[in-house]
Amino acid sequence: MARNSLGDVEKHFWLTRSVARCMKISLTEAMAEKRLTPDRYAELVTRCRASQCSNQCTIWLSEQQSEAHTAPEFCANADLLNALKT
Repeated sequence: MARNSLGDVEKHFWLTRSVARCMKISLTEAMAEKRLTPDRYAELVTRCRASQCSNQCTIWLSEQQSEAHTAPEFCANADLLNALKT
């Protein structure tokens, strides 16, 4: 069974934070408010690293002109980010 390598951790850390910021979500504040655990934060980044959609994500981020009300459909973290939005 072939094993997919994960993407660069720094790149995907910033992609994850950037999508959240476009949604007006501060992951740092979510952790301070106990709505996001450090383990769950690490899971967000790891999911992003494994998702193979960084090019789509980069394009999506470049097109954002106002607050995004939901994460992009292709995002591996859409459910988790959308849950933090509420």
